[in-house]
Amino acid sequence: MTNISERSFFVRTFGCQMNKHDAERVSGMLASCGMIPVDTTADADVVVFLTCCVRENAEERLRGTVASLKALKSVRPGVQIAVGGCIGQRDGETLLESLPHVDVVFGTHNVARLPYLLDLATQQDVPVVEVLDGAEDFVTDLPSERMHPWHAWLPIMVGCDNYCTYCIVPYVRGPERSRSMESIAAEARSLVADGVREITLLGQNVNSYGRDLYGKTRFAEVLRSVAESGIDRVRFATSHPKDLSSETIATMRDTPQVCRALHLPVQSGSNAVLERMNRRYDRQHYLGLVEELYAAMPDLALSTDIIVGFPGETDEDFEQTMDLLRAMQVDQAFTFIYSPREGTAAASMGGLISREIAQERFDRLVQEVQASAQRKNDMLLGTVQRVLVEGPSKRDEMQLAGRSDGNKVVHAPVSLNTSAESLAGTFVDVEITAAHKWFLSGLMIS
Repeated sequence: MTNISERSFFVRTFGCQMNKHDAERVSGMLASCGMIPVDTTADADVVVFLTCCVRENAEERLRGTVASLKALKSVRPGVQIAVGGCIGQRDGETLLESLPHVDVVFGTHNVARLPYLLDLATQQDVPVVEVLDGAEDFVTDLPSERMHPWHAWLPIMVGCDNYCTYCIVPYVRGPERSRSMESIAAEARSLVADGVREITLLGQNVNSYGRDLYGKTRFAEVLRSVAESGIDRVRFATSHPKDLSSETIATMRDTPQVCRALHLPVQSGSNAVLERMNRRYDRQHYLGLVEELYAAMPDLALSTDIIVGFPGETDEDFEQTMDLLRAMQVDQAFTFIYSPREGTAAASMGGLISREIAQERFDRLVQEVQASAQRKNDMLLGTVQRVLVEGPSKRDEMQLAGRSDGNKVVHAPVSLNTSAESLAGTFVDVEITAAHKWFLSGLMIS
């Protein structure tokens, strides 16, 4: 690794939390090789992108950003560009056809090989591509350079067995593989000892954790085990409705460390569309889960994903989605217009929806999501929220910004003799005095 040591590096992610976790591992690994992290591509000798190909927008942003670095390489020929993650796994050598100035392409299964691949590209002075079909070890075995010292991503499994017809993840992340419960608990304890206050458990479908190892799902046990590590807060993503169990709901209710926030992607409110998506549940099952969740936790913050314009979606299908959305009382929804992803079953389906119709439906959906978010936040006026401070607000350094247990962004002024930066990583109580669509404002009471 001598050729890459003492060089500077910059890592940028496009996409999901798993890519963000991989980015922290890449940063830790490169730092352990003697490289120096910097804040911009202009200052970097090595630029690494961890990429997503699930959504067309993320892929377009990645390609546009990498293309823009061609000018940088013409001025500084020694700069290396590495592209990994899902796009690297899917495209391999073909990525070099559109982005020939990339030096290293690597996949989701060989993150640990990046320092070697950078070194090899330097020695050979040609692009290096290495994409493996699988990996024996988890990325968690690598050193980590966390974005925030008080928060850590903790993957409990990788891969996906669901094969939703619109999704490329099973093809680029591989089949489900669960870590042992003992290794998860041990890492949680180690993170707590290192000063971490909040852990987010990661998996493409955390609710199916353990099926490959133990013959049955054991996610609720993972929640309880991690909560016993001494951690202040536990979050998790992402949940698949077909595997969300009553035991997990009860564990969320009964375990103070587990946040009352759940991301439960529904994708559509139409049974016909859900069947074409291969989601393996129907709207009645989903609404039953919502009813059970709110009965157990009336203060639950619920978020979801919704795709509009899926092939064959009729006006009636969309109205069913709108009806379900109103019944859900969501705090937030990530909304998408369907875009075909090469290699998925949906990409070859007929019945594509025109962009104009999809956009009109999307706009209506967003309006309903915003109205629902405002209603849910209005319900929090006058309540006291426990907030983990992330630092000063981007708009006002005399205001702290943090997140509540319900994953709400909260702003509050700090006193003249206190800085928001000094409070980062600590918990404060904030009485909510104003509710907006996407954040809350209040006054610190502790």
